[in-house]
Amino acid sequence: MAEIKFKRVDGNVDLPLPAYATAGAAGMDLRAFLPDGPLVFEQGDIKLISTGFQVELPQGTEMQIRPRSGLALKHGFLIPNAPGTIDEDYRGVVMVGLYYIGTVPFTIQHGERIAQAVIADVVRYVTVEVSELSATIRGKGGFGSTGMT
Repeated sequence: MAEIKFKRVDGNVDLPLPAYATAGAAGMDLRAFLPDGPLVFEQGDIKLISTGFQVELPQGTEMQIRPRSGLALKHGFLIPNAPGTIDEDYRGVVMVGLYYIGTVPFTIQHGERIAQAVIADVVRYVTVEVSELSATIRGKGGFGSTGMT
């Protein structure tokens, strides 16, 4: 089994390692590292929250940061750049951006699960400039163009 290495940031003495909640889970839970206390969100707030860990990913992978469905659907939290990408060569602190669309103030507590991380394979391609592209039935049809007659 491939390893993902996590390093605690200074002051993170209590958060569990990011982990899969069940044997069939695709994403690892990421928690809020809030050593200075809870964060209160008002409607429209966007805040960047530390997970309290740095990461070293296996070569040829990325970490995708995705919303937690409960936090999103029950409380109105989105990840503005979802899915966020942590590249394999990044060694800084893993951060999660949260955007709050709820209508009443909501508090995120230290250690609360705020996002999930999915590890995905990355395929790199060589780019080539050409003068023509192959034809398809869809052609240049853009947004909302499929299924239209």
